[in-house]
Amino acid sequence: MNRFVLAGTGSGVGKTTFTIGIMRTLMKRGLTVQGFKCGPDYIDPTYHTAVTKRPSRNIDSFMMSHETVRAIVARASQDADAAIIEGVMGFYDGKSPLSNEGSAAHISEITKSPVILIVNAASMARSAAAIVKGFQLLDVSSNIVGVIANQLGSKSHFEIVKAAIEQGCGIPVIGYLPKGAVPLMPSRHLGLVPAIERGDLDSYFDSLAGAIEETVDIEQLLEITKTQSLDVTESIFDVQPQRQEVHIAVAKDAAFNFYYEENLELLRAYGATLHFFSPLQNEEVPEKAQGLYIGGGFPEEFAEELAKNEETKQSIKAALERGMPTLAECGGFMYLTEEIVNRQGQVFPMLGIIPGRVRMQDKLAALGYREITGVPGNFLINEVEQAKGHEFHYSTYEGEHTSPAYFSKGRFRAQQEGYLHKNIVAGYTHFHFASNPQLVKNWLTACLEDKQ
Repeated sequence: MNRFVLAGTGSGVGKTTFTIGIMRTLMKRGLTVQGFKCGPDYIDPTYHTAVTKRPSRNIDSFMMSHETVRAIVARASQDADAAIIEGVMGFYDGKSPLSNEGSAAHISEITKSPVILIVNAASMARSAAAIVKGFQLLDVSSNIVGVIANQLGSKSHFEIVKAAIEQGCGIPVIGYLPKGAVPLMPSRHLGLVPAIERGDLDSYFDSLAGAIEETVDIEQLLEITKTQSLDVTESIFDVQPQRQEVHIAVAKDAAFNFYYEENLELLRAYGATLHFFSPLQNEEVPEKAQGLYIGGGFPEEFAEELAKNEETKQSIKAALERGMPTLAECGGFMYLTEEIVNRQGQVFPMLGIIPGRVRMQDKLAALGYREITGVPGNFLINEVEQAKGHEFHYSTYEGEHTSPAYFSKGRFRAQQEGYLHKNIVAGYTHFHFASNPQLVKNWLTACLEDKQ
């Protein structure tokens, strides 16, 4: 099959543009394409999914074991002709400045995937070769097999850059995009606007594919990225499901759509049936639900609508008052507080379950990986269990952490965080269940105990 990492020299060089454009191009040739995203980002995978019509998967060498990374890639791409793994930040950027852990370079090594390096070569000639050479030499195990140049001024500019890189680095430059060749993708504080908010994107995807087909050698791309399917000895999905039926309600719409696909898959693997509902559409928690999952997203962008949807609010309040085991992450945590204050100072009442409010701000409040340890009474993760996750938000919580849900350790801090009350676990951290599937078992067990 074809499997490769589309990596960049840094953020903003066009990784997502090339990824979804190449995905569309390969699909037009009749190929089945599976998307993956290095790292914890939720938004880029929404575009992969919209293009390929297959759920894109996050793979992360910090939050999950190497064998789990391989298992996710092998499992999701077993019926695909091509697997495209979009990198994160720059090729070598990850958890630490001193190692490849959590980087696209680490993922390419773990999955034995060749790498196509995207370089912004605007205003460059031979210097582009120096950049590529540096990426080759920083880690001699890097398997960079080709280069795509972006933001070039003309075809003659491309020929100059191509000659310099191929002579100095010994790998092909398989194509380019000129400046202004494709429209910019809309973005806001957390990155791109998720595909779920943008409606039908087929014409946009076709325009990307058309531009890429003009200036990128797709045949050469397919030739240099052929590789073997992955051998997997064990998988976190090879589990025995619960004997008793468990139903989990999942809030999912434009306001709440930050879910790792493997979190949902693991819930299903252990025997849960998932029921999706939309707070934006004023839908109630499904009647069968024994557990509730409210993920992250952009509740602040839809705060006025969420504040007005009383049927949803009363339904969730009633479920929580009954003791339904509930996980609310980031946007879900914000939704459970008394109110959201936007950047303009407007106040919108939320559920009022968690004392305090959240306030949006212009500067980043938190970003980074988290190592999580539970506390006594936490149904999801107890005081001797650990998991990994990620935090990324522009809002701050104004209230007192009188009943924290867990200990959260990042690179620069370790502290109690979140909110724990009866069967509610809420906080800014997004858990990745692949880091410790025991959390899934704990949750389903709590749902069954609550039902009894």
